[in-house]
Amino acid sequence: MLQRIQTVYLLIAAIISSGLIFVLHLWVTNDDVVVYAKDNLLYVGLFLGSALLSIITIFKYKNRKSQFMLGRLNIILNFFLLGFFVYQSLNVSGETAVSEKGIGMLLPIVSIVFLALANKAIKKDEELVKSVDRLR
Repeated sequence: MLQRIQTVYLLIAAIISSGLIFVLHLWVTNDDVVVYAKDNLLYVGLFLGSALLSIITIFKYKNRKSQFMLGRLNIILNFFLLGFFVYQSLNVSGETAVSEKGIGMLLPIVSIVFLALANKAIKKDEELVKSVDRLR
């Protein structure tokens, strides 16, 4: 059912992953160059992959187990994206190229929160269906 609360959570996560990456910057380099996610193909691919996975998860409402599994996979994808950002901001080579971190680096965290809320609602629906099946 598309009118469930997990659909709203997944839609918000998709909007964060697909829309806000072009608006919010990730960091500013030492040369005062503002870096967006669209400047790196890997970041764009991971963000749009996360958005696409959220949209696919919305339309898997008839199979809650696969919906839950896709939500977990999306959370893992966002953790990888967050790991890339942490690695970039804490560059091991000595002097870092990132002088000022932007709000865009927090987008995977916000997306993870909404994906976790969606998975919690999916699990709650699955438990409700199981309890009704026991009564039959």
